[in-house]
Amino acid sequence: MTHAPAVTNAPIDAPRRRELALALVAERGFVRVAELSTAFGVTTVTARADLDALERQGAIRRVHGGAVPLSSAVEAERPDREPSFEEALAASVEPKRRIGEHAAAMVRSGQSIILDVGTTTLQVARALRARTDLEDLVVFTNGLSIALELEDEIPRFTVVVTGGTLRPKQHSLVHPLAGSMLDEVHVDLAFIGCNGVDPVHGVTNANLPEAAVKALMLRAAARSVVVADGSKLGEVHLGRIAPIDAFDVLVTDAAAPTPLVAELEVSGLAVQLAQDPRVDA
Repeated sequence: MTHAPAVTNAPIDAPRRRELALALVAERGFVRVAELSTAFGVTTVTARADLDALERQGAIRRVHGGAVPLSSAVEAERPDREPSFEEALAASVEPKRRIGEHAAAMVRSGQSIILDVGTTTLQVARALRARTDLEDLVVFTNGLSIALELEDEIPRFTVVVTGGTLRPKQHSLVHPLAGSMLDEVHVDLAFIGCNGVDPVHGVTNANLPEAAVKALMLRAAARSVVVADGSKLGEVHLGRIAPIDAFDVLVTDAAAPTPLVAELEVSGLAVQLAQDPRVDA
């Protein structure tokens, strides 16, 4: 096992200090600003500046109170283009299934809900189908895959498709018409998918037209739940849906990075971890 180099309270120049800080972050998984300040005999302002410099170099990710390692594998695998719905569906299958089951458990008979387009929200739809106790549920969606998934549940469920322009490969409906219906409804609960959840930059999506529709869905709901597997925490993409405090709950999987979960909670977002029921049993 590789250990970080020993640190000392003796004065250390900035390059060496940052090298040691990077090694500590890599070894421990999370290092606080206060710990670096004590270890290197510098002020917390200097320790923060060191971490900021390492983040600008792409070496770490800054979180509330300190830093965590940058997942180089995840960053390297981020595609240059937005993956198709089918490609996304094949990724993180089990975490998304657990998230879907956890989110679907929030729904009660007689409610109206919004199911945003997405592969995680498709898992919510599948979990709702499996809820034989549910009756008189009204579901609004801009996802054709979700509408087709729920078709066999009619008339137990009422399924309303927003309308709009069809996005190729995503099976989603966006402007100019998707917002017209959303402006006229107010539902109990909205389940919103995304590509990134970041404490500072909020909830974001890779596509601007979809981000705009998601923002409208958010405003049309009494309560809103963002569903995102752990790989999306700390990610930031092109289209901002809303700040963190615009959502009531984040449902993610148990593999979500603990420091990022803590930072989101400090920012005011309730986080629920979807556990595997086979493990809980």
